[in-house]
Amino acid sequence: MTMTSTDVATDDGVMGPRADRPKRRSFTAEYKTRILAEYEAADRGVRGTILRREGLYSSHIIEWRKAARAGAAAGLGPASRDRRDREIEVLRARAEKAEAELARSRAALDLMGKAHALLETVSESAEPPTQSKR
Repeated sequence: MTMTSTDVATDDGVMGPRADRPKRRSFTAEYKTRILAEYEAADRGVRGTILRREGLYSSHIIEWRKAARAGAAAGLGPASRDRRDREIEVLRARAEKAEAELARSRAALDLMGKAHALLETVSESAEPPTQSKR
């Protein structure tokens, strides 16, 4: 089968090859807290209704409960972090590595200074070599 120009869909740059696929949902910490409180307060028979109404699964509730029990309100926030947070984490790790290297360098210089002072003390206390007369 040959394709003609009318058979080919034009791409205006807006739609990608996977544009029709569903997007992963993300929930705010406030939403998770509100739904978790409503779910916990509801009777057993009503809990399924809440999940269906919100389009959630029981696994959502299980994970959100674990995060809440861990005491991490931040754990109720979205799992993905933005680029700025990742960059801060990388820079913090680099700074810690540089500080550790600086501490090692300072310790080595301190050791070299002590060794130099010891050798100087030893050389001063030693008798000067006598030169033989010829």
